[in-house]
Amino acid sequence: MSGYTFGGRVALVTGGGSGIGRATAIRIAKGGGLVAVVDRNLEGARGTVDLIDLAGGRGIAIEADATDEASVTGAVALATATYGAPPVILVANASSGGGDDPLSTSVEVWDRVMVGALRSQFLGARAVLPGMIAAGHGAIVCVSTVNGLMGIGDDAYSAAKAGVINFAKNLAVRYGQHGIRANVVCPGTIQTPAWNRRLERTPDIFDRLKAWYPVGRVGQPEDVAAAICFLASDDASFISGAVLPVDGGLTAGMWRMGRDLQGD
Repeated sequence: MSGYTFGGRVALVTGGGSGIGRATAIRIAKGGGLVAVVDRNLEGARGTVDLIDLAGGRGIAIEADATDEASVTGAVALATATYGAPPVILVANASSGGGDDPLSTSVEVWDRVMVGALRSQFLGARAVLPGMIAAGHGAIVCVSTVNGLMGIGDDAYSAAKAGVINFAKNLAVRYGQHGIRANVVCPGTIQTPAWNRRLERTPDIFDRLKAWYPVGRVGQPEDVAAAICFLASDDASFISGAVLPVDGGLTAGMWRMGRDLQGD
């Protein structure tokens, strides 16, 4: 079981073809949710649905670009037609990265990252809100990152993800009167396929990075999925506008600096 029950509610998960999105879609389905797995990579989305089927859940794969208005609207319409009800859970997970030093980042790269990491959240929320308002309830969980909480490079990506946090807070304030909650998770380093190329260049990257994490390891997609499912569930019915780091204690304080100061 997922630990949380979703009672036949329709959930739309963007970027559901791998990593955090895949783990979340599977967990929601295990809890009884009817999942629309949305991804630009249809093969990846279908792979997630295959895993949902193996777990005894229900899911459909939808090929869609989370940055394109018509594509997102179509995905929501297809999910609604398939399940006979609109999505009342949105996991806005699709994103893109890039853009580091402003002096070496082109305007084109900056804009691409803003579209991939921020516009995608806006379009997803806008597409599901009418159905949630009509239903009188809804849960939106936006996936940001610890980069949106502090300065650790990847300037364009970090700025966009900070924007995600503020966007979700405004959703929470504006639509709470309709029974709609919006919250944010901020993952730390999570071992997903997005790291594959980096692993080829630096095979020990996770061993190096875990030194920064008080819990002594980097995260797994399932760690973030558990937090997302909590926020999407009725167990979090009085939580809205919250920002939840899922980062093994990374942002709790300068743990590694403290060790160095103590000479450990």
